[in-house]
Amino acid sequence: MSKLLARVCVTALAVMALAGCGSSSKSSSGSTQASTPASSGVDASIAATVPAAIKSKGTLNVATEAQYAPNEFIAPDGKTVIGMDADMMTALAGVMGLKVNLINSNFETIIPGLAAGRYDVGASSFTDTKEREKTVDFVDYFKAGLSFYAKSSSNPNVKGLADLCGKTVAVEKGTVELESAEKQDKACKKEGKKGVTVLSFPGQNPVNLAITSGRAEIGFADSPVVAYQIKQSNGAFKLVGETFEFAPYGIAIPKTSGMTKPFYEALKKLIADGTYTKILAKWGLQSGAITEPKINGATS
Repeated sequence: MSKLLARVCVTALAVMALAGCGSSSKSSSGSTQASTPASSGVDASIAATVPAAIKSKGTLNVATEAQYAPNEFIAPDGKTVIGMDADMMTALAGVMGLKVNLINSNFETIIPGLAAGRYDVGASSFTDTKEREKTVDFVDYFKAGLSFYAKSSSNPNVKGLADLCGKTVAVEKGTVELESAEKQDKACKKEGKKGVTVLSFPGQNPVNLAITSGRAEIGFADSPVVAYQIKQSNGAFKLVGETFEFAPYGIAIPKTSGMTKPFYEALKKLIADGTYTKILAKWGLQSGAITEPKINGATS
């Protein structure tokens, strides 16, 4: 997410223009985010369920890796975290009478950081999985699938995971896409076929760069992110195959924090008062909307 030098975004790739270009290092503290569609404000009954330790702070430390546009990325000012997740967290916190401090972090370290108490919440396009539920609770708020994309000038002949044998695939570290690609590599070799060459990077920008440079034939990411990258690429990227394996996104919450139920109730309120729909519409993500949140609703 904002790990490449900002000048790379400016001079080399139009496809990265709105995909998290910013500072070249992680921020140790969060920054304010863009304005969020107005909600109905603090709900006293929900705010009353927030644990005293959080309420006394008044601010939630929210870990996110801001290089996964349009879900979370860095604004043109080079420091402000914006995107669907930033807006959603701001609105949810508002219902609970809290503010948010968005901390730009490495994706693969967020869940361990939650377990260690370094962050209060993780909001970084986390697919809710049964494996991750062993460490944290999730309040599911969105649904997304997995998609492939490639240079528009290429013809990788990939429709699904089974077609990755012999291909070079770029993915982000710590993601379900990385797990899927590595699993498919083993399956290809078991069938006597050439394996999958998996290139993993600390963020979406380097994944894009691997594709445009020809280092990788295929990019593999969540469907809303792939759609956004294609839209911003000015014709440089295209969708490859069909989106598959739809699953819920969840807000990651330490199991012992007491914040799972407040987040669940706050999300229900945002869905009911229309704020939720306005946030998704702002970022063109209405297709991933849900009607009822779930706690730990992993499908696999």
